[in-house]
Amino acid sequence: MASDQTVTAATGDSGPPAEPRGGVFSNPDFVKLFAGESVSLIGTEITQFAMPLVAILTLKATVLQVGLLNALRLAPVIVVALFAGVWLDRTRRRPVLIACSLCCAVLIGLVPLASATGHLSLDLLYVVAVLVGGLNVVFDVGALSYVPNLVEPRQLPEANGKIQAIRAFAGVSGPGLAGLLVGLITAPFTMSADAVSYLFSAAGLISITRPEPAPEVQAERTPVRRQIAEGFRAVYGGKLLRALLGQTAMLNLAFGAMWPVLLVYALRVLHLSPLKLGIVVGSAMVGGLAGALYATRIRNVLGLGRSMVVATIGTGLAPLLFIVPRGAGLLSVTILVVAQLVYGTNIQILNVNAITLRQIVTPKRVLARMNATYRMLLFGVAPLGAIAGGLLGTAVGLRPALEISVIAMVAPMLWLFFSPVFRLKEMPTGPDEDEIND
Repeated sequence: MASDQTVTAATGDSGPPAEPRGGVFSNPDFVKLFAGESVSLIGTEITQFAMPLVAILTLKATVLQVGLLNALRLAPVIVVALFAGVWLDRTRRRPVLIACSLCCAVLIGLVPLASATGHLSLDLLYVVAVLVGGLNVVFDVGALSYVPNLVEPRQLPEANGKIQAIRAFAGVSGPGLAGLLVGLITAPFTMSADAVSYLFSAAGLISITRPEPAPEVQAERTPVRRQIAEGFRAVYGGKLLRALLGQTAMLNLAFGAMWPVLLVYALRVLHLSPLKLGIVVGSAMVGGLAGALYATRIRNVLGLGRSMVVATIGTGLAPLLFIVPRGAGLLSVTILVVAQLVYGTNIQILNVNAITLRQIVTPKRVLARMNATYRMLLFGVAPLGAIAGGLLGTAVGLRPALEISVIAMVAPMLWLFFSPVFRLKEMPTGPDEDEIND
């Protein structure tokens, strides 16, 4: 499943299994989940690459229609996330995660089926994007609260790094594989690989043997509105998460505007082939893999604040290189790949540190609601950015729209001047209950 992030601290009274020695891979149940998700994440990356190409190459969509498709894929987080957080704090998560994976397999499979029977349309893509996006939100929020039952708290940084690394690996292999498959079997049929990959996710979850503890039953049932409000306090009550959210939301807004414009620009102006575009897209995850694997080491050398300063600067400046290429030649592709490598490395360093910071400073009892609230606000701006990018591309043309959107990617660097996150020398030692209860 697609998501920003990964494993959280444990919830519930039962705690993680006792494992006095060994890394996170010494836990067989975590390995089962990790293996299933590894395949599923590659499939998800294939769909994220292939679905816009179905619209652009097969259905001849405009840049505005591509922006709308991307917006619809991300929009469910605005509606679903908060209620998913409350619901998943009240129920066992594993059955929900299995159901989400199976439903996604069916929905994604509709696209190649519709293409084979002559019923493929933009309207179908829009519906599939919305429904799969909603299921992904539920899955991601549930996984953020379920997976920690499989690991010890001391294994949290390692688990974060491992999950981010496999996400990066999926990002490396997925787009390149998708680009090759699009050239061989067309974009709609390429999406069948993702439908199959969701079955691996479900199988990994089904094979887990460790019983999931029942959710904590409150003596007095708290109204949903009050539970949602507590999730908001977890995010906005502390200055660290509040500042971190503001910066990353601005980054997602700018990226949401840039991405559909860049895809259409690369295919229709630079005339990149699907395979070359897949290599360019995947190269971001090559950098991301390095960033995920070395984020902790870099933080230990530079300190938390300084490592995030460097990563923020790299993330903001790298996209400026997108406006340099003028064709599909080797030099142009090399420049695009370098830009993606630098961007991917730095964004993953930010991700690993931000995820761990969020987990540590949030009390366990509100982790699901914090993650749901954070994801709603963080990803809720991306559909607005996607629509804005589509409108901008329609109004001023692809080249000016790309120039404006990559300049907007520099805006998150403004947080360097006032965010307390960048003044931290090391990770906090635990949550600040007082800030949340204020």
